[in-house]
Amino acid sequence: MLKGPLLHPGLLAALAGAGHGSLLLVADANYPASTTAGPHASLIHLNLRPGMIDAVTIVAAIASAVPIEQAYVMAPVPDGPYSLEHDPPIWSDFAAALADAGSDVALEPLERQAFYALAATPQVALIAVSGETRLYGNLMLRIGVLQAPQA
Repeated sequence: MLKGPLLHPGLLAALAGAGHGSLLLVADANYPASTTAGPHASLIHLNLRPGMIDAVTIVAAIASAVPIEQAYVMAPVPDGPYSLEHDPPIWSDFAAALADAGSDVALEPLERQAFYALAATPQVALIAVSGETRLYGNLMLRIGVLQAPQA
C-alpha cells in the first residue's frame, strides 16, 4: 500500500516515467484530449461525471508528487466572458493548490492555439482529463528538479 496523497496507479506510472522538463496537462471536461495529445502522452480519464473529479483536486495530487517549475493556463479568448483583466476564477484555485504543495510558480497564460500546440509536443508525458466544468480549467505543468538534501 502506498502512503501519500496520490494513489492512482496510472498517474503514478506516468509521473515515474517523466522527468525534468516533461509536461503534464490537467484538462477540463471540454478539452479535446484525444485529438491534441502529444505522441508520448499517457491519456488518463478521471472524468466520472461533470464536476467530478475536478481539475484542482488533480493538480493538488500531482503537485504533491513532483516538483513544478512552470505552470501554463489557456488564455481567455478576447470576445469571451473573461479577459486578462478579469482572470477566470479557477486560476486562483490552481495557484492556491500549487502553493499548498510548495510550488512557487506564477500561472503563465498561453493563447488557445499555442496551448494546444504545446499539448501536442513530445514533451507531454501525461494528460489527465477531469470532469471540471468551470471555464478555462486547463493547466499545463512543467516538472522541475528535486533539490539535493542539505548536509
